Amino acid sequence: MTYSSISDLDGERKPRRLPTRELDPAELRVLGSLAEKQMATPEYYPMTINAIVAACNQKSNRDPVMELSESDVQRALDRLQDEKLVWKVMGGRAVKWEHNLDANLQLDRPSKAVLALLLLRGSQTPGELRGRSDRLHAFESIAEVEETLRRFEPLVRELPRRPGQKESRWVHTLGGSVEQSEPEGSPPRPSLEQRVAALEEELRALKARLGE
Repeated sequence: MTYSSISDLDGERKPRRLPTRELDPAELRVLGSLAEKQMATPEYYPMTINAIVAACNQKSNRDPVMELSESDVQRALDRLQDEKLVWKVMGGRAVKWEHNLDANLQLDRPSKAVLALLLLRGSQTPGELRGRSDRLHAFESIAEVEETLRRFEPLVRELPRRPGQKESRWVHTLGGSVEQSEPEGSPPRPSLEQRVAALEEELRALKARLGE
């Protein structure tokens, strides 16, 4: 098990319990959906598996849009339960589920809101995160979003800005692989048409030399 620490409001160091492995896309979508619904619609939380499937497969506020079956979601929940990232809530007519991100990752509401958005929509700028977080947590400024992001690194990571971008994009690291970006100031990569044209020009020059 991997551990790191962060400070709570009293300055006390508490362990952060990270997953033992990289989480797959279905697991990440399930976790993001549980965290989002807990904050946005607490009256319907914890959630039944049918509600989780519907949340995972929403057409809005999801990138990419997924089509997970009930069995896909159930297998993801079982794996997440092994990691102690979700729990079954017994009682009533249906089994319900809740996440355990708050305790495992030592998240407060602002950081949980940001992480939920990154889990559900991929890399985003602080401005995008603030604009999309109104139902989860009301950030007063972009600077507050940036402070929240930096406070719970390395669960999130800042990507280098591409040429022409005004804001850096951020991603979560629970899935292991982090999308790469050209470092700031590097020349833009040529388009497919530009690469084809360059190859054609090289071919013409080669033919000319062979003719000589």
